[in-house]
Amino acid sequence: MELYLDSVDIKEIEQAMKLGFIAGLTTTPTFMHREGITDIDGTILKLSQMVPVLQVEALGETADAICAEAKRLIDLGLDPKKTVFKIPVSLEGVTACKRLTDEGIMVNVHLVYTLQQAYMAMAAGATYVCPLVGRLQDQGHDALALVEQCVEAVNYYGYNSKIMFSSVRHAEHVRNAINLGVHTCTVPWKVMKSLTENNFTTLGTQQFFEHTKLMTTRVKEVMNSENPIVQAHHSVMDAIVVMTKAGFGAVTVIEADGSVKGVFTDGDLRRSLERGEAILQKKMGDLTFKPPITVQADALLFEASEIFKKSQVDTIVVVHDNRAVGMIDVQDIVKLS
Repeated sequence: MELYLDSVDIKEIEQAMKLGFIAGLTTTPTFMHREGITDIDGTILKLSQMVPVLQVEALGETADAICAEAKRLIDLGLDPKKTVFKIPVSLEGVTACKRLTDEGIMVNVHLVYTLQQAYMAMAAGATYVCPLVGRLQDQGHDALALVEQCVEAVNYYGYNSKIMFSSVRHAEHVRNAINLGVHTCTVPWKVMKSLTENNFTTLGTQQFFEHTKLMTTRVKEVMNSENPIVQAHHSVMDAIVVMTKAGFGAVTVIEADGSVKGVFTDGDLRRSLERGEAILQKKMGDLTFKPPITVQADALLFEASEIFKKSQVDTIVVVHDNRAVGMIDVQDIVKLS
């Protein structure tokens, strides 16, 4: 199924063409009016240089006028091998379609609302036959049944026309087009951008990124930039000051030889204050600490993540050559997910 962009917005067109597989662009005078475009010929020429195939209106009240408009645009500089002229279905329209296609000029007979109209376009040799699904559904008609009938007619009778699913309002319309076996679908950029979206895909992708980071990022790359440390001879009050300045919820307590004695956290502080304010003057070396939980600075985050899971602590001391070089908080890992 060919995928066309339905737009006249230059930025949208540039974005869509970066995909590399968009078959072409459909546009209408209505789009140009909405964009406030006054130099229609200039815009058409600019668009023709941006896309593989441009489908553009050739308006006229008679077959002669329609053909004359198509040829005027070709004379203006449009490449007939890369241009499809859109003609509203009517007796004059299909007459013009036959004349133009006999000359090798591609035509899209559009504004099709009935199978009879589609048949006349096919019989006239239209390159594309274009039912407007959204507009039909707005009026309470079974537009999908019409599209299905058009596809069946092409397949049954062997017409060379391609059925183009147009007036697309949402991603479900594109799914409908695929299921119905249409040859072409022209889609607004807003809808086209949504075609790759799915919540499960988003969650799965985020998980892949998270797991990749855990397996490729070193602890030292994400550890806290501050290294809040107090020595055993420092007081609890000193520890509070260091903790506050670092903006961290814990400090590493080290012995005189630089070895890690333990970790003092803001939770430890609250529990200590329950015994009175005298604790603030106590030396850190007088406190009792559990064996410190550490991780090597060069270890992968995966290892740190496993330590957090097993130990159920919020903070791990990062060490290098048996000396504390920083801290890593469980939130440092959560931020990566």
